[in-house]
Amino acid sequence: MSQVTFGQWIGNKNVPSLDAATIDVENPTDQSILGTVPAGCAADADAALKLAKEAQPAWAKVPSSERAKVLTQLAEVCRGCRDELIDSLCKEQAKVKSLATVEVDCMAIYFERHAAMAHSYEGEIVQSDNVGEMIYVHYAPIGVSVGICPWNFPLFVFARKVAPALLAGCTVVVKSSELTPLTTFRFMAHVEKAIADKKIDLPPGVVSVVTGYGATIGEALCSSPIPGIISMTGSVATGQAIMRNAAANMTKVSLELGGKAPCIIMDDARLDAAVDAIVSSRIIYSGQVCNCAERIYVQEGVYDAFLEKFVEKMRASKCGAPNEEGAEFCSLISSDHREKVRGMVERAVAAGAKVECGGNSIEGAGYRFEATVLTGAAQDSEIVQKEVFGPVIPVLKFGTFDEALDLANDSEYGLASSIFTESYRLIERARNELLFGETYVNRFHFEAMQGFHAGWRKSGIGGADGKHGFMEYFNKKVVYVQS
Repeated sequence: MSQVTFGQWIGNKNVPSLDAATIDVENPTDQSILGTVPAGCAADADAALKLAKEAQPAWAKVPSSERAKVLTQLAEVCRGCRDELIDSLCKEQAKVKSLATVEVDCMAIYFERHAAMAHSYEGEIVQSDNVGEMIYVHYAPIGVSVGICPWNFPLFVFARKVAPALLAGCTVVVKSSELTPLTTFRFMAHVEKAIADKKIDLPPGVVSVVTGYGATIGEALCSSPIPGIISMTGSVATGQAIMRNAAANMTKVSLELGGKAPCIIMDDARLDAAVDAIVSSRIIYSGQVCNCAERIYVQEGVYDAFLEKFVEKMRASKCGAPNEEGAEFCSLISSDHREKVRGMVERAVAAGAKVECGGNSIEGAGYRFEATVLTGAAQDSEIVQKEVFGPVIPVLKFGTFDEALDLANDSEYGLASSIFTESYRLIERARNELLFGETYVNRFHFEAMQGFHAGWRKSGIGGADGKHGFMEYFNKKVVYVQS
């Protein structure tokens, strides 16, 4: 796959940025340059937003069943260039091929699942106190949506931002991460061809895709008075910046931010199943997933047995190239990110934690880091309280279930959590008393697209997926009709 150069995708075509500055996109596996994209500017954001605003009223008048057909057509485009997108993700992200394949396939499925929801939303008739009056509550599209995508799942989150917005009758401007924009632009090139070939009926301005730095084009998108909603997936710091920018116009925000997911292992847990699930949840995409397992609490009766099994499996997990046989995870996204992960491990050890396996960068090409297990960390330490976003996890011991709940809930984050137990009574308590948007019981950490992916506390506001995520893109409107 040769180097490519993209502009911004506005008006159903790739156009030059209104600023000459560019960004080189790196392959994290070997540090080669894969392509070049615009650094982005406020003028790019303004052009995309104005076109989206112009296109939205007509798009909202299109019947939902016809809007759903466009989503089905987008799924067909995705499947038509499936192999190219998988290969691009592997290179651009240092993502193992099996996971890249899942992401591309889930993108197509996500469009289709939302297309199937075209007739699923409805209004209400409310009883009036007045004779001859009818009160109607119905849903109106919120207008222009801005979708800000992260670098870890650029295609799937693209679908997550676009599908519900289009089905609701909104137009959307997507900002792809400057670290991983190429695969999204490749997909849009195929969309552009499908439009030219009359295989997809997507009016200009309904979808635009831009990229660049958050401090320039991102800030311009979020501080504009045009959007009705800003839906963003990323870090807490970025979410806070978006809220500040959106506040001037009282723009609605839906934010899916970081996490520090606890896993509770009770004495009666099936240890082999728990180990398999947590290792998978920790090393998936090298730990760079928001709802990954980030900390483990093990009841004292099985602590030693669990730790032995867990360390053995983490030590055996293979870090390699995306297409390498048996590779389970690859390079981290960048040199800076690896330094952040390494710094957290070094500070944990300096504070008294013990490295049970891993703990070091892996020599050679890429920004690889060993699968790492730490013990002896304090509950209030950085490694237990702050998101690592790498293949590193601390293991702590507890006595009673109430203690485990207190430790798990002791976090500024509130995205995902899990418990491993055979006790129905404890499962019911965990379901109610774990203060997180998602709780997984006896399974790995990975959400279903028909559910609702949402965090509490600093893990976010609003959410995505399923009917509840879909409804984020509507305003409620009440109409009083007196006969």
